[in-house]
Amino acid sequence: MEDRRSFLKTACKPIVFATLGIPILEACSAEETDPSPIASSSSPTPTSTQKREPIVIDLSNGLFSDLTAVGGWMNYRGEDLLLVRITDDEIRAFDNSCPHQGNRDKWEYDGDSFTCQYHFNSYSNSCTGSLRCFDTNIENGVLTITFD
Repeated sequence: MEDRRSFLKTACKPIVFATLGIPILEACSAEETDPSPIASSSSPTPTSTQKREPIVIDLSNGLFSDLTAVGGWMNYRGEDLLLVRITDDEIRAFDNSCPHQGNRDKWEYDGDSFTCQYHFNSYSNSCTGSLRCFDTNIENGVLTITFD
């Protein structure tokens, strides 16, 4: 009886982890990003310690057509940004890293907030919320995002 109990104590943990652990780890880890629309930027997406150069986006480019109407949004994974058109004259830009686990690839937007689809945490589209917000300017159909 003691041999069986000892065996179960040592064997069950790895079996349970092998069965349940991989989906749990996968749900909490960031996935690699896919290629996405290209805008002009002088350098690849930097780490948090590097200063980012401004990004300039021609909004007439069809790749950004989701931003033409108020309420339109996109996850611009090539630059790790969530972009949302608030008014005709304002587009907000946020870091697309989920504050909960850092995932960048599975976002939804309901008109007021972004929801990370890994754990369904929601974040306001205001620049006073949990998502890091960047300065933007629209002039003559060109969006400039700065990272001061």
